[in-house]
Amino acid sequence: MLTCKTFYQSLTDVGVHFYTGVPDSLLKEICACITELAEKDHHIIAANEGAAIALATGSYLATGRLGMVYMQNSGLGNAVNPLLSLTDKKVYSIPMLLMIGWRGEPGLKDEPQHVKQGAVTLEMLDTMGIPYAILPDTDNEARAVLEKMKVKAQELQQPVALVVRKNTFASYDKQTKDDGCSQLTLKREEALEIVLDEIADDDVVVATTGMISREIYECRERNNQGHAQDFLTVGSMGHCSQIAMGIALSNRQKRVYCIDGDGAVIMHMGSLAIVGQYKGGNLIHIVVNNGKHDSVGGQPTVGFDIDIPAVAKACGYQEVVRVDSEDGIRQEMSRLRELGAPVLLEIYVLPGSRPDLGRPTSTPVRNKKGFMNFLQP
Repeated sequence: MLTCKTFYQSLTDVGVHFYTGVPDSLLKEICACITELAEKDHHIIAANEGAAIALATGSYLATGRLGMVYMQNSGLGNAVNPLLSLTDKKVYSIPMLLMIGWRGEPGLKDEPQHVKQGAVTLEMLDTMGIPYAILPDTDNEARAVLEKMKVKAQELQQPVALVVRKNTFASYDKQTKDDGCSQLTLKREEALEIVLDEIADDDVVVATTGMISREIYECRERNNQGHAQDFLTVGSMGHCSQIAMGIALSNRQKRVYCIDGDGAVIMHMGSLAIVGQYKGGNLIHIVVNNGKHDSVGGQPTVGFDIDIPAVAKACGYQEVVRVDSEDGIRQEMSRLRELGAPVLLEIYVLPGSRPDLGRPTSTPVRNKKGFMNFLQP
C-alpha cells in the first residue's frame, strides 16, 4: 500500500500546485492527508466534479502550474462536459492530473450503483482521449508513474488520469480533530428514525444516496416495516430532489418527502430553484446536515458554513426552518406538512455512523418494482 505522506510529497515534488475534487471512499486516506497538509488556498473540496475541473483550470490559468482533481469514477459523469469543452486539446488545452477511484472494478464485488460505472471507466477515458495509468501500490513505483504522467500532461497540454484501485492507499493518521459539532447531540440515524415516525403509511419517501438510504433501510428493518414506500437513490448524488419532484408532479394524491443530505444538495444546488417553483403542495424537502461527506470518508462539506434554508427561501420555498432536536423535528414536521407550499426542513446532526451499519439487501430493481406498485391508486 502507498504511504499517504510519501505520495503527497511526490505530488509536491513533481510540481502539483493545487488540489480540488469530491471525496471518494477509495481515496479517503489520501484526501485526508491533502486536507491536512495542503495550504488552505491550495485545496478546495468542490461542489461537484465538473466544478473541480473548472477550479483546476482557473488555477492553471493564473499560475501555469499543474493542478490535481480527485474524484470517484461515478463523478466522471459530472466532469465530462468541462473535460471535453474546456480542457481538451481542441479547446483550451489545459494540463491537469486526475486521480480517479475505481469503484466497481471488474472482478471485484461492489455495490450495484458502481457495477456499470466500473465496467466502463477505462473505456470512457479512452473515448474522451484522456491518457491514464493504474496507480501502483508501492511508493517507488507510484512515484515513477506519477512523474511519467506529469510529463505527459505537460507535453500533450491536456488532462491525464491516475486510476486508483481498492486498497491502494494505507490508512492516514489525522493529526487534527474536528470540534465544530460539539454543541450537537442528535445522531443522523436517530433523526431519521424520528422523521420516519412522523411520516404516514401512505406517504412517499425518496432518500438520497449514501448513509441516509442505508440508515432508512435499517430503520424499517428494525421496526418490522416494509420498504415499498421508500425509493432509495443508491447513486445519482444530488438528484434526489428532482426524482421526488417528478413523483410529486405526477401523483398529487401522495405527499412526497425528499430526504436529502448537505453534500448532495450542494452538489446540484440549482435544483433548489426548480423545487422552489413547484406549487403543488405535496412535496416536503428535508435536508439532514452533518457538514460531512460521511459515506466517503468524512471529508468536510460547507454545509455548516452556509445557510441552506436561506438559499431555499431565496429560490422560492415558502417556508424554511432549521432544527437540531427531537422536539424540533416533530413540531416542525407536524406544522410544515399542512402548509401546502414548497417547504424545507434542515436538521443539524452529528457526523458519523454505526460501524456495523448494513446495506440494503434488496436489489435496486426490486426496490423500483415495489415502489411503483405502492404508487398505484
